[in-house]
Amino acid sequence: MTMEQVSTVATGNPQENLALSLRGVAKRYFEGGQGLEILSGAELDVYNGELVALVAPSGAGKSTLLHMAGLLDSPDEGEVYIGGQACSGLGDNERTRIRRMDIGFVYQFHQLLPEFSALENVALPQMIAGLKRAVAEERAKQLLEYMRLGARLSHRPAQLSGGEQQRVAIARAVANGPRVLLADEPTGNLDPTTSSYVFDALKALVRASGVCALLATHNMELAKRMDRRITLRQGKIVELK
Repeated sequence: MTMEQVSTVATGNPQENLALSLRGVAKRYFEGGQGLEILSGAELDVYNGELVALVAPSGAGKSTLLHMAGLLDSPDEGEVYIGGQACSGLGDNERTRIRRMDIGFVYQFHQLLPEFSALENVALPQMIAGLKRAVAEERAKQLLEYMRLGARLSHRPAQLSGGEQQRVAIARAVANGPRVLLADEPTGNLDPTTSSYVFDALKALVRASGVCALLATHNMELAKRMDRRITLRQGKIVELK
């Protein structure tokens, strides 16, 4: 994806705009012979260009839900759809391909490669996906300029502020034009002012590109600025007002 290719959310059939869908998803863990049900019949639809806040206390299953949505783990029951494709029964190679091309991840700690510049960190996933270096770097430059980091292209992570590092991580996450963006406390280690600035950049990118975003956060002020808020109660996804 380049900024020249971004588009607004499509109109028409809602099913055509459905980027991420969970249907009857259940997940259980066993410890000491006891079963612990984390998700139980979880249902969720997230559409292109939509930003959804996942707000729940620690231990409620936020990470498990993100792992299911990101195909990092498989449900014990139910199905996960990415762009309308059922994914739970796919083999490892195909699931890896979908994660690489259709899903972007942003974590609380940016996970940037310290020995590479901001430009290289964003270009690398595209090169792994098969783009030539020159094309990948041009697309990376456009994304970083969109994130207001045009003057920091050659800087390594240690030379960037926390907010700048996280904006690089967001650019990297969408570099391959994913359908789904999953973020786990992406502003959790930032001060309030920087947190708000990074969130604004993320929201603008979601709106411009049409990617759907599911963002786990404890920050209720940020959650209120999203399109919808959901939580987890007894293993089920519940909409919050």
